[in-house]
Amino acid sequence: MLLRRSWKRSTKQQSTRLSELHRKWQLWRGIVSIALIEGRNLIPMDQNGLSDPYVKFRLGPQKYRSKTVPKTLSPQWREQFDLHLYEESGGVLEITVWDRDTGRRDDFIGRCQLDLSTLAKEQTHHLELPLEESRGFVVLLLTLTATAHVSIADLSVTPLDDPQERMEITKRYSVLKSFSNLKDIGIVQVKVMRAEGLMAADVNGKSDPFCVLELNNDRLLTHTVYKNLNPEWNKVFTFNVKDIHSVLEVTVFDEDRDRSADFLGKVAIPLLHFRNGEQKGYVLKNKELTATTKGVIYLEVDVIYNTVKAALKTVVPAEQKYIEEEPKVSKQLLQQNFNRVKRCIMVLISYGTYINSCFEWESAQRSIISFVLFVVVVWNFELYMLPLALLLLLVWNYFFSSSRDITDMVRKLPTQTMDAMFEWEDEEEDKDDKDSEHKGFMDKLYAIQDVFISVQSALDDVASYGERIKNTVNWTVPFLSWLAITALCLATFLLYLIPLRYLVLAWGVNKFTKKLRDPYMIDNNELLDFLSRVPSDVQVMQYRELRVDPSQSPSKRRRTNQS
Repeated sequence: MLLRRSWKRSTKQQSTRLSELHRKWQLWRGIVSIALIEGRNLIPMDQNGLSDPYVKFRLGPQKYRSKTVPKTLSPQWREQFDLHLYEESGGVLEITVWDRDTGRRDDFIGRCQLDLSTLAKEQTHHLELPLEESRGFVVLLLTLTATAHVSIADLSVTPLDDPQERMEITKRYSVLKSFSNLKDIGIVQVKVMRAEGLMAADVNGKSDPFCVLELNNDRLLTHTVYKNLNPEWNKVFTFNVKDIHSVLEVTVFDEDRDRSADFLGKVAIPLLHFRNGEQKGYVLKNKELTATTKGVIYLEVDVIYNTVKAALKTVVPAEQKYIEEEPKVSKQLLQQNFNRVKRCIMVLISYGTYINSCFEWESAQRSIISFVLFVVVVWNFELYMLPLALLLLLVWNYFFSSSRDITDMVRKLPTQTMDAMFEWEDEEEDKDDKDSEHKGFMDKLYAIQDVFISVQSALDDVASYGERIKNTVNWTVPFLSWLAITALCLATFLLYLIPLRYLVLAWGVNKFTKKLRDPYMIDNNELLDFLSRVPSDVQVMQYRELRVDPSQSPSKRRRTNQS
């Protein structure tokens, strides 16, 4: 009895400390916008006299890793990302530069630190930071801005439930203010009401659930409800919307006193899928979002945003996660990506077969119509007809395509989990002969692994872009399809009125003078940035809502047991 009481007391104290730690890092007081431009005069770390440098950033609990630029001592990274500035973090940005090596530990090049409290806010600073433990510089553009609309409250204090405050917020994001503060697109308010029928993670048949809400790199947490499978949180979270195509991820964990939290379930819903003011139950899924797990979570979400700002944000690079998970070789994932590419190719082959059937006169009526259409189009062809044809295709699908068919097609996608089949780990370099022979063999294995990962990623990219083009035409995301219609209308109008040579001249002048106008500009491709917002078939499957089974509701089970 005494041991049990002391264990319960220590458990309660440990849980209290864990909850305080959760709350400690939740709210941030500012945003640190960083544009990593380039490195200069870095030291060579490889035998060829060059390096494969990348940069790691650390601010409090947050980390970010840049891409690797191969074989250079003056890398051009040109990456932009945001970090949160917390009161407890001290405001010191730690920067380390590394050389990427395959098959062994990465080499350390140098480090530097930056005290953010010494920088003026609301203005952009051009910084050339020398590396402390070696030669070389890292060039940054850094801006400190204050945050707004980030809060946690009870249901009794809900900003958008106050009519006057809601009217002010709606006015702030009206069309009339489309060109003021282009980064401030809107706000989203999430009410986390309750969950039902969660999985029991503890020995006593209960769980200690809490929720983690993530919107891009913004992360907020609820309090923990102890020993409960049907918790009620009744909390309101408010986020800034940086990209209307962001996905809200809500993950339920079980708090443990002496180890990491246990995963209970997760949902991922794009912001454009929510209906304002509608309270809805979402079936929890597994970590890969491919299958259901036990439990339902009830959310009510309001999204208020400016349509013009959201459209302009669509054609700039999307915000990346601080540190992406390292890719792993997966036989299943490789096969799945191959099948996705195969489906895209089969669609092109089917179109080619249809066109060839017109040439072969398999159907006289179809061939005659095709021949007349071909002669008329070729004889009267103008360049503006290209975007016009794409525009007509979008309009046709708007009126005649069935969203039900799209959903059925997505449900036929493979639902197997994407766990890695095998994983390779780094080995330290040793000096004796046997280890060097083993190291040579391991280098070959690492080289094979890199080839597999490259092929796997290439297949995923090809399949994703093919599926995204199809989903744009199929009106999977109406906002993006309407945006495409607007862009095609504008392109058709310009090509009809303005001679092609003037448009090509304007494009060339813009390309040649872009570096002169802004030497630190981050290059982007508007078309690829637009397509990156369109979900692939795999993402559509992950974001789809599963129906709540009424028989699994705890309230219904309770009524059944009573009867």
